[in-house]
Amino acid sequence: METTSILKFQRISSRKAKDIARAIQGKPITEALNLTHFSDRKAATLFEKALKSAVANAEHNEGADVETLFVKRAAAEQGPTMRRGFYGARGMFKPVAKRTSHIRVILSDGK
Repeated sequence: METTSILKFQRISSRKAKDIARAIQGKPITEALNLTHFSDRKAATLFEKALKSAVANAEHNEGADVETLFVKRAAAEQGPTMRRGFYGARGMFKPVAKRTSHIRVILSDGK
């Protein structure tokens, strides 16, 4: 049984979020939640939110036991980029790319 949770259009670049995704992948759910809760990275709070949502989905929809769940896959996929900018010296336009991510967590019970 697999349960998925997706957070879309989060204002963080996927490059910054991928290190947290690699850290929690393959870990039991309690260890992954502890790792994200005590990390000071912005991506950790987003992954914690996705993990809690996936656990709630597994409990409510599938009737799964929380103790047997582990993180099968965690990913930070690239979302759309907002193009913004400001005017700099001599009236030249300075572009700024504001990147977004889609945070995806898949839990499994190993069966």
